[in-house]
Amino acid sequence: MFFDEQRPWFAGGRGPRGRGRGPHGFGRRGGDGGRGWPDLFGDRPPRAERGGVRYLVLAAIADTPRHGYEIMAVIEERSGGAYRPSPGVIYPTLQLLEELGHVRVSEREGKKVYSITAAGTRELEEHRDEVEGFYEQSEDVWTDHQDALHDVMDRVRRLLRAFRRAARRGRLNQARLSRVKTILDEAVTKLEALFDE
Repeated sequence: MFFDEQRPWFAGGRGPRGRGRGPHGFGRRGGDGGRGWPDLFGDRPPRAERGGVRYLVLAAIADTPRHGYEIMAVIEERSGGAYRPSPGVIYPTLQLLEELGHVRVSEREGKKVYSITAAGTRELEEHRDEVEGFYEQSEDVWTDHQDALHDVMDRVRRLLRAFRRAARRGRLNQARLSRVKTILDEAVTKLEALFDE
């Protein structure tokens, strides 16, 4: 499959409202001292599998050569802020594409710049529907469920604040942590069952 759901997904600017916010209301850096969901849990979905990222990369350089961070920014923009691949994903993907002969590398202002080759263009056209489907999915998820996702994120932030307060006040002893783990295990089990319905 082109997509997976291994990582949390809220992305965009800096929060649900105001300057610098993403179009879908979820920031890369949330409240509580600037540590948002992605900072704690990793990248955010919709997230392309490693095999699928290369088609997003090819689409990002189809019109003009770009360096790695420009490619990341283009993918983030086209997904409406829903997905920004990390350098740890982009650069191995670019190396693979170079080895496959789908991109060529040049240098611009001391940076490697990647442009698509004829073979890369053919590969992209064969997978154009997957690329468009990825971006359509990104748009639909955030547009249709923005308010509900924001409400869920508020609850996650409350949980994190509660942990920080308890830690600052010295209330995270072994007995309490054991009880917390039991509560979280029950919650995760119920959520997994819900998502699998």
